[in-house]
Amino acid sequence: MTSQKTTAAQQRAAKAKYKGQGKNSRPSKSGRWLWFAVGMGGIAIVSGLAGALLAVSWESTPLQQAQLSPQEEAVFDSDSISGNGLQFSQLTRPVNILLMGMSVLPPDVQNPPSETKNLRYLPQINSFDGLSDVMLLVKFDPETKKVVMLSVPRDTRTQIEGHGVKKINAANVDGGPALTAKTVSNLLGGVGIDRYVRINVLGVSKLIEALGGVNIYVPKDMKYRDDSQHLYINLKAGQQHLNGEQALQLLRYRHDELGDIGRIQRQQTVLRALIEQTLNPTTITKLPDILNVVKENIDTNLSVEELIALVGFGSKINRANMQMLMLPGRFSENREFDASYWVPDGRNIAKLMTQHFGLEAKTTETSFSEPGRLRVAIQDSTGGDSEARPRNRSQLRPLIKTLEKAGYTNIFVSKPWGQPLDVTHIVAQQGDGDSAESIRSLLGFGEVRVESTGNIGSDITIQVGKDWSQNQAIFQNSTRP
Repeated sequence: MTSQKTTAAQQRAAKAKYKGQGKNSRPSKSGRWLWFAVGMGGIAIVSGLAGALLAVSWESTPLQQAQLSPQEEAVFDSDSISGNGLQFSQLTRPVNILLMGMSVLPPDVQNPPSETKNLRYLPQINSFDGLSDVMLLVKFDPETKKVVMLSVPRDTRTQIEGHGVKKINAANVDGGPALTAKTVSNLLGGVGIDRYVRINVLGVSKLIEALGGVNIYVPKDMKYRDDSQHLYINLKAGQQHLNGEQALQLLRYRHDELGDIGRIQRQQTVLRALIEQTLNPTTITKLPDILNVVKENIDTNLSVEELIALVGFGSKINRANMQMLMLPGRFSENREFDASYWVPDGRNIAKLMTQHFGLEAKTTETSFSEPGRLRVAIQDSTGGDSEARPRNRSQLRPLIKTLEKAGYTNIFVSKPWGQPLDVTHIVAQQGDGDSAESIRSLLGFGEVRVESTGNIGSDITIQVGKDWSQNQAIFQNSTRP
């Protein structure tokens, strides 16, 4: 309201000044155009501000649906993350958001909706009480102008306070968002968590639909049928535009050799695609409409002002500063435990949290990013067919020799992601962006991506694109004896 009063006072002062000039002090023609331009600009600013303030007034409908006790609320940092007054839409400090995607079936809750009881299948229901199907810790940092997203596999084996060692997705069932936040913090070396967001799978589809769908490359044909849930996945490989329901099929598919880890890689690809095509200043003005579409499927302790600040920050940062990581670890071996797990790698988790989330290093060990200790995977992403792959592998020899000459001795060729690339991606699979930059400098082409879409057994994955053909002759000449 203060900003509105100030604007009104300024307008009255301007009117009084104009009247005092008299009828004979009319501006020149060029002056009239200048004031017309200024006036139109002012109208645009005021209109944008009014729209934003209208969005803030929408907060009378609470975004938080869970009732947290004072002890549970204390798990999260209560300090403000956005400015006041005219600065309300600006992020004022680094903030860590725990994002959980919920996939809830009737047996997952104590009192399922009555309309689901006589069905012959298990439908998704609008609830937040089940297992967390997706888990991301997202850091928005106005100091470094970066957004860092850390995916935590749902099957991660960890200690849940008061409930023993379990898969981390059970923390929400045992104690809701507060216990989940505490569990994630303990797993990640005590990192602070400021806010949480839980979104039901039904809301994910609505959200993507409200954003206009997503342009994405489906890496392979995906077909899966589960009559018990009425879950039918049927996607063809290739570049295409997916609506909300189709995008949800891509996000939920996990029936391949990598299981949930492959699904996380696809989630990161979808997230990047959505960010690149929708995060722009106009998104802020659409936020009230988007929230109205999905508000019944969201539970968060973020206010609308804070949401506007986060979206506003995201719309202004360089896309190269969007980093997507995955919790370091490994698949459990057969009969190693009573269930299959993603076993976290504490040493590399500590390094990742120091580098990307600002935690203090607990050891002074030598960085393992020395070339000879890095696992470098090479994937042929030029788009050649399977019959041409052996020939393409031989064409990669000059690249491999160049790396070996520079001290990278732990190199292997792996199965490609599937998407043909025009530009080579040098993927920092474990978050080691500095090492990826070193390889980029050595090669002289390609673009660095800090994300987890490469070979999961690598530190750096070089996804060789079509630009390799333009540089191949240079490497062949440089590696000749």
